[in-house]
Amino acid sequence: MDIKADVPAELIKQRIERLQDVMKAERIIGFLITQNVDLYYFCGSMQTGYLFIPSIGEPTFYVRRSVQRAKLETVIQVEELGAFRVFGETLAKNYAYLFNKGEELRIAADLDVLPAQLYIKLTELLGTSGRCELMDGSAHIRRLRMIKSPWEVSRIEEAAEVVAQALSEALNDLKEGISELEWMARVEYELRIRGHIGLMRMRGYNQEITTGMVISGAAAAVPSYFDGPAGGLGLGGASPQSVSRSIIKRNEPILIDIGCCVDGYVIDQTRTAVIGKLSETLHHAYKVSESVIADSEKLMIPGTPCARLYEAALESCAAAKLTDHFMGYGADQAKFLGHGIGLEIDEWPVLAKGFQMPLQPGMVIAVEPKFTFPGEGVVGIENSYLITEQGARALTRSKAELILLP
Repeated sequence: MDIKADVPAELIKQRIERLQDVMKAERIIGFLITQNVDLYYFCGSMQTGYLFIPSIGEPTFYVRRSVQRAKLETVIQVEELGAFRVFGETLAKNYAYLFNKGEELRIAADLDVLPAQLYIKLTELLGTSGRCELMDGSAHIRRLRMIKSPWEVSRIEEAAEVVAQALSEALNDLKEGISELEWMARVEYELRIRGHIGLMRMRGYNQEITTGMVISGAAAAVPSYFDGPAGGLGLGGASPQSVSRSIIKRNEPILIDIGCCVDGYVIDQTRTAVIGKLSETLHHAYKVSESVIADSEKLMIPGTPCARLYEAALESCAAAKLTDHFMGYGADQAKFLGHGIGLEIDEWPVLAKGFQMPLQPGMVIAVEPKFTFPGEGVVGIENSYLITEQGARALTRSKAELILLP
């Protein structure tokens, strides 16, 4: 059985130390990590359990299942969780130097993704250990995860290379008469055989995505619950977005918004294709999307407020008389230009109004100016970038141009 840790041990140590620095500054005695993605980030394992990180000292991963596998996957101390009803007592005993301070104990957790029922139970269990306050520490986690290490960037670059190769191969079968579903299956096959784990994770409640969206013609402009500029008919009420069984036709836009996940890390990329040619209106909009992303690249330097990129995009859209079509249409317009990516597809920062956080080296951001035309479709482009001291470096590998097919 060849199971070993994916995440370098030194990187795990650095992440924990960074979180402990935050905890000390915020007077938090401990941090309880519960969600799969956060567990993987801080200990390199997604086994079922709870990771407790003290403000001082070594963390412990309390595992329900599988303890054996967790020990193979992480360098952090692993203990069997045991009876959950005494979990609070277990923490108080193992970390007595923290719990016996005789003051209110602030313990943070990833409450943005913690189910309410589990929150109530944990509050009860920790309450048996004294005056414990279970507070929301999710913003601290998202800020830490926002800055990527070179190892993380290398994983995203690997995913980008997989997407580029898979798309190039699958385009050989993108022809008039094939269904969206059939061609998406072709794309997914090419991604999977190159190492895509088969899913793309999202943090947002009730937000889901598989490998992305391939939508043709008017179907792309059909809105859905997904927080983005394109919807798609999907395969029914249980999957009301992305591909359907619609047949791809000539002279209609084909939105190819696909990603890939390697070692947990995702790339996000969109290209627009057409068999034949686009209408004058759609072609104009596509050229504006290229212009917006080129202008965004120039603004993506450390210190620029994230909101500035969104504001600049709105200014360009207004000048091109395309404001009503930018990132959706009508009440279903998405109010952002881009978003952070990493272990999840919806990480910080967000390029949106009011998000004044300045860009920093190490951020990885997907920028996706798209235009939606009801009854016609969606056109646009999306690239993912690493913010460096010198500016933006594109991580996506596919040629950034309109894909014209005969």
